Amino acid sequence: MALDGVHHVSLVVRDLEAARRFYVGVLGLDEIARPPFRFPGLWLRSGAQEIHLIERPGFAPPEGQHFAFRARGLDVLAARLAAQGIEVRGPIDVPGAGRQAFLRDPTGNLIELNEPKAR
Repeated sequence: MALDGVHHVSLVVRDLEAARRFYVGVLGLDEIARPPFRFPGLWLRSGAQEIHLIERPGFAPPEGQHFAFRARGLDVLAARLAAQGIEVRGPIDVPGAGRQAFLRDPTGNLIELNEPKAR
């Protein structure tokens, strides 16, 4: 048995259309085909990985739980997001690791933007 990276992350969102506007319209992820499950959702692609959104009205994300996008040009990206009214904390330097910034989606899910240290 061998694991070969992460295929997808599943996130719960309160409002699927608000999440679509954020993840597709603001962050620029690609919407991909999704099977006709019995619950509302949306599948997205970022590079080789997928993010599966599941709509649950009233959901509150757990404190501290987050996932990270690998980013290039973090300062430019953070400034572009801030110019669109998105609250971005950082970027900050993380000794030995690189740089990171944090933001939240419309549901409040915590998202890290991670620019690894150049090797």
